Amino acid sequence: MTAGVKLAATTRRGALKEAVALMKAAGLDTPVLDARLIVQHALGISWDTLYLKDDQPLNVAERVLLELDLGRRARHEPVSRIVGRRHFWTLELAVSPDTLDPRADTESLIEAVVTAIPERTRPLRILDLGTGTGAILLALLAEYPNAVGLGVDQSPGAIGVAQTNAESHKFSARASFAVGNWAESLSGLYDLILSNPPYIASGDLLGLPPEVREHDPVLALDGGVDGLDAYRALIPAIPRLLAPDGLAVLEVGIGQADSVCAIGVASGLNLVGRRSDLGGVERALSFKISDRM
Repeated sequence: MTAGVKLAATTRRGALKEAVALMKAAGLDTPVLDARLIVQHALGISWDTLYLKDDQPLNVAERVLLELDLGRRARHEPVSRIVGRRHFWTLELAVSPDTLDPRADTESLIEAVVTAIPERTRPLRILDLGTGTGAILLALLAEYPNAVGLGVDQSPGAIGVAQTNAESHKFSARASFAVGNWAESLSGLYDLILSNPPYIASGDLLGLPPEVREHDPVLALDGGVDGLDAYRALIPAIPRLLAPDGLAVLEVGIGQADSVCAIGVASGLNLVGRRSDLGGVERALSFKISDRM
């Protein structure tokens, strides 16, 4: 669907019904949810208001914005890019063209941590490499109220978004962010080191869904010829930054777990856990420092 969307509906109810039909015609996986979120955003109202006052007429400004937003989604622009927000773990996070869209797969890292460290009052020091929106770091700060953390990213734009998210969730006093190349120039010891690095092989980028290929920054996707470049860059730095009883948790792509594990072992780490996402893909690898170091 490339032509601009024109709605015939005159009320909120009619607009929602028409929006669902448009999303279905575009072949989207979740047409009802997409339509509802876009209508709410364009009208600036909650779901309760939309549901309870669905007979209200559309004004000109609402119609124009709704038609524009529905057209963007019909061309497979992610809903999060249209509304500027994405839900991750327990948080609503701002996103931008500078950031990877946080996804449910990455919540496997949070699950791995809260399983390994059930004492929520521990005063942890957390390092998030390739922080993007700050999703991983901020989700863990929400779980561990005495924790503090640093998020590092190569993109100044991403760091700006992460800082905005920290401020909006009142984590600014416990979260700091810096532009940097993985762990270069970092010092000190961290109880937790986490990363969701780029792991798509360069040759596979063109085969990604348009929601990813055309809207996520290449910097956050391209993992080099075999998808493992980022792991080779960041894993060797983990042993010097990880506290003696610390935990490092890394996200990996489909079929990459054994290769990333080998890089970890060669760098002086022991694999202590594997966690799969909801699709059954091994997604989160947990490491500790090898006893032989």
